[in-house]
Amino acid sequence: MTNAPDAPFSSSPLRLAVLTGSTREGRFGPVAADWFLRFATQRDDLELDPIDLADHSLPDVTSTAPHPEAAGFTERLAAADAFVVVTPEYNHSFPAPLKNAIDLHYTQWQAKPIGFVSYGGIGGGLRAVEQLRLVFAELHAVTVRDTVSFHRAWENFAEDGSLHHPEIPEGAAKAMLDELTWWGRTLRTGRTHAPYGAR
Repeated sequence: MTNAPDAPFSSSPLRLAVLTGSTREGRFGPVAADWFLRFATQRDDLELDPIDLADHSLPDVTSTAPHPEAAGFTERLAAADAFVVVTPEYNHSFPAPLKNAIDLHYTQWQAKPIGFVSYGGIGGGLRAVEQLRLVFAELHAVTVRDTVSFHRAWENFAEDGSLHHPEIPEGAAKAMLDELTWWGRTLRTGRTHAPYGAR
């Protein structure tokens, strides 16, 4: 006879915040983010919260004191069970506004999983993703293995935002979301039954 688990997974959908990380004029980020959101909407185990950094005027100076102007943004991060960061690669790295948004917060990232949708030229934004893995590890977040990357991103999409060849990106997105939801349920259960205490 086996014992029932002490902390079963909750069946409620995961709240997934999808963060568009570029604010640059003429950016491609919304195209990639909108495609991902349309794909993720097909799942009934996710509750999506699109967050575009271009819509938030976050402070440039970090401090231990609360930032009233960032309160709404902070609350949405805190409410999320998991994140997907949509990032370009600028000069072999990720955008400064994204780093600022990350650094303004700490506990909101802790013990939560993070996936990535990246885009760029021949590198597909993968160097930005590898650097973001180091940043989020320091914040006690868990980055999942599989990612979605668009090499020569502008050549992948039609004018209506659809993909010319969706098979590979959709397969990658499914694999990433499968991993993200497993980690999301596992870590949500852990935080519920034993609040994360690392600082």
